[in-house]
Amino acid sequence: MPKNLHVKWLYQTMAVFYCSFLLTWSDGYAQTAQDSIPADSTETITDSLQEKQPKIDFTDLPKKTVGASVKELSVFPAVSLQQSLKGQVPGLYIQESSGEPGTIQQMYIRGVPMPLFSAKEVYQSQPLVVLDGIPLIGEHPFAYDIQQYDFNRIGPATNLLTNIDMNNIATVEVLKDMAGMALYGPLAANGVILLTSKQVSSKLAIDAHAYFGVAQRPTVTTINGEYENNFRRQFYDLYTATGKYSEDDVYPLYLSDSLNFDYYGPSNWTDTYYKNGLQHGVTADISGGGDRANFRFSLGNLRQEGIADGTGLNRYSAMFHVNMKPLKWLLFSAMINGNRLDRQRNHNMRDRFAEVGYLPDLQAPLAPNNDIYSRYMLQYDNGFDNNYTNIIEGHAKLVADFDKFKYTTQLVVDYNEGYRDIFYPRPLLDGNSYASNYYGFSQRMIYENFGSYDWNINDHHHLYLQAGNILQWDSYKYNYAYAYKGVNDFIKLNLLESDPNNDNYLNPTAFPKQLVYKFLDRTKQNLVSFYGKASYKYDAYTVSLLLRTDGSSNAQPTERWLFTPALSLGWDIKEASLQENKVWSTLNLRLNAGRLGRLNAYDNFSQGPSYTADVTFTGNVTTPGYNGIATLNRPYNFGWVGYGIPWAYTDQLDLGVDVGLLNDRITASIDGYIKEDKNQLLGIPAYAEYGYSRSYEPGMSVRNTGVDLLLSAAILPKTSPRNLGWSASLNLNFNQNKLTALPRGLEELVIDNRLLRVGAPIDQYWLLTNDGMYQADEEVPQVDGVAQTYNGITLHGGDPIWRDLNGDNRINDEDKSLQGNIFPKVVGGFNNQFSYGNWSLGLNFYFNLGRKIINEEMANRFDFVNREGTINMSSVKEITFWEKRGDYNKYPLYNPWSTVIPYRNEQDLFLENGSFLKLRTISLGYDLSDWLKQMSSKVKRIYVYGTVNNVFTVSPYSGRDPELVNYTGYDAGYGMAIPRTYTLGFKMDL
Repeated sequence: MPKNLHVKWLYQTMAVFYCSFLLTWSDGYAQTAQDSIPADSTETITDSLQEKQPKIDFTDLPKKTVGASVKELSVFPAVSLQQSLKGQVPGLYIQESSGEPGTIQQMYIRGVPMPLFSAKEVYQSQPLVVLDGIPLIGEHPFAYDIQQYDFNRIGPATNLLTNIDMNNIATVEVLKDMAGMALYGPLAANGVILLTSKQVSSKLAIDAHAYFGVAQRPTVTTINGEYENNFRRQFYDLYTATGKYSEDDVYPLYLSDSLNFDYYGPSNWTDTYYKNGLQHGVTADISGGGDRANFRFSLGNLRQEGIADGTGLNRYSAMFHVNMKPLKWLLFSAMINGNRLDRQRNHNMRDRFAEVGYLPDLQAPLAPNNDIYSRYMLQYDNGFDNNYTNIIEGHAKLVADFDKFKYTTQLVVDYNEGYRDIFYPRPLLDGNSYASNYYGFSQRMIYENFGSYDWNINDHHHLYLQAGNILQWDSYKYNYAYAYKGVNDFIKLNLLESDPNNDNYLNPTAFPKQLVYKFLDRTKQNLVSFYGKASYKYDAYTVSLLLRTDGSSNAQPTERWLFTPALSLGWDIKEASLQENKVWSTLNLRLNAGRLGRLNAYDNFSQGPSYTADVTFTGNVTTPGYNGIATLNRPYNFGWVGYGIPWAYTDQLDLGVDVGLLNDRITASIDGYIKEDKNQLLGIPAYAEYGYSRSYEPGMSVRNTGVDLLLSAAILPKTSPRNLGWSASLNLNFNQNKLTALPRGLEELVIDNRLLRVGAPIDQYWLLTNDGMYQADEEVPQVDGVAQTYNGITLHGGDPIWRDLNGDNRINDEDKSLQGNIFPKVVGGFNNQFSYGNWSLGLNFYFNLGRKIINEEMANRFDFVNREGTINMSSVKEITFWEKRGDYNKYPLYNPWSTVIPYRNEQDLFLENGSFLKLRTISLGYDLSDWLKQMSSKVKRIYVYGTVNNVFTVSPYSGRDPELVNYTGYDAGYGMAIPRTYTLGFKMDL
């Protein structure tokens, strides 16, 4: 039996066993427990097992952090946590750069803490997600060290947060202030998303939720060779004497023959590529117990088919909670959450070539004819791409409760492992077959002890003390191997070992030894933390102080420990001065400030100058063996790391006010913040004479300032079932970042065609300013008889007019300027809930304002001369090349043969307004509870609903969806469209 089926069979067997056991046990035990309770007992079952939480004042957490309830979020057919929360929380920005199910999506809380040059920085900027007290571990960016391209990380590249089933979640809180983040230490430097599962029930309860739907294939306009030929013909008519290509300009063969039916025939490739994708989600849970023990067990399955390229995601999930109270003062609780994620990935040539590591012949693109394209897609059936991830997380906790004093000890574990096995047959790679294996894991274990003392001194004074110690062990590992030129396409064994002298059948000779490459790496980080917290409340005034010290194994020995304080103050003005006022129902003032350390992602930084073992050659980043023996040498590719590197840290100041009017009919939370990430490491180009690519040095600081707003109102309060009710909430974040310092005291630094300038935002483009086109050579400016140049190349008629900012008649990098912003300045959502009788209607809008996009797809389309047939990744033409996108009339007809490359993308010619407004969801539901009561049904509640998602987008952007842009801000045209989906579902409580 294949190992994939083994795992699925195990999940299904466990599910049947647990359901049968728990149903039987809960019926019998719950009844026995109920019978054992005295009739006059005032202690309920729930109260006896409920863990008493410390009293948290309003300075620790905002009043409300999510614009919609979790029940409303669970109606949205989201695959990932990011999709559920997008547009729901002020200060949380989510990038969904592809509609392909299960792909990685980025989250940023209150701006980006560092310049994003590569996917490594993206990983280091993500917030911490905490599920039932478990700080979830993600993947590590160290695998990018052996990749040429960072489109996808090697391995499954599946979004690990697709393991969150919103039907199991009771509350979602986003901690953005130091008062809430400080308890989580350095892990929380980018903010915290706190998820709390539904609590167990003391009585037998069964809930079920299911939906079924379809993702609608997009309507696109296709083109063929005739259209592309006519597009290029206008350039030949303008810039060649005879309107024909010259001997030096070899016209592509696939366009040169108008009788070629493959390219000039019908462009019907969409019949194979696009489809309507079926979707379903099913979750059921059972809970019950008595006054000494109770449980909750949940099972679920989610399947979403993509709208294109055979993509999809299949998730199997199980969650189990148990509480036991063997003694009145002792509580044991445990939780396990297990998920299996199977993802069918796209067949993009770009992603395949990035995995394979070399580019084959790119002269002829895929033909737009469906017969040809479908035969090409059948070649994938002769290979395989198995891609799956297993995730398990859980905790075991003991709580000793002695009234005012409580002591807790707990063990937390989070583990995920990913597998990817690939075989590409010869026809896909110019006669070279390819195979690869990947296995990797991330694991986190935490052992925590803390005690608390909760003393309600009298009616005016309250004191809460807490102290604890945390030991954390993180480990990341991968094994990776790939090989080329197998004996034939029938031998697909992914045991990439080749030794002709070994008779062991586990060492096949399917691949030449010289073309087998193996990689393995492992990195660890240990963290030790001690903290103490004191909160004191005097009537309407509250003060809370947290002191913490953390020691990291990834910090250098001389800078191992960092001390971080956090102080919060609160004033309940309503309680202090407005108790008799009927207008003001809530008025709180919050002020908090503090510091958190930032962990180094790489253990390289803790070692100072170090050695590594690798042999490199042109075209490959790191090769630990290529018919040669690797020797210890300096890490020239990674960069120089010296001594004396201190901790980076985050300082933040937050001032907030919570307002409630007319018995909280209108509520608002407004927070202004200043957040500065200081002393960060930055790779500076240096020491090239010694062979190093860069030098990592501390001293970079980035400041984010902004305002979070959450406003909600019961516009039409529902006073009776027959009245129309309307409630609305608006959340938005305004954020602006600024670079405040660079290492070595530098004022400017150029890295990877990006300019960092102290005092300027870190997410701006560095571009030439385009002012039109020179119609003739005579129009080119001259100084002393010398015509204007671009990087030493004389400009001519047909070339762009690039603004000469410094007036030296030479266009170069000194004439570039910082323009636009990659990330939006304003992000928000507007949610509306209408109700009438048992009917409910929801409308959810999502918007981004103040962002710019480089339409790289159009730059590549117009720059056909330099990209046609060349061997580089930008020359790859997917089947979507034959799709009409963008507005061609926006761009002047430059001379495409000019050596200045007039359609280069580092100019504002392709810079567009990427702001947008989306009607993200329409949901309509009906509650059958009244009908069930009339029928005397044992079913407590049935709620049926229908939703339409991604309804429409309003945007000035001329490309496709302005969301389909990654962290660079460049729209390369590869992101799969976010589909419009239609779903029907129900929720049932027994």
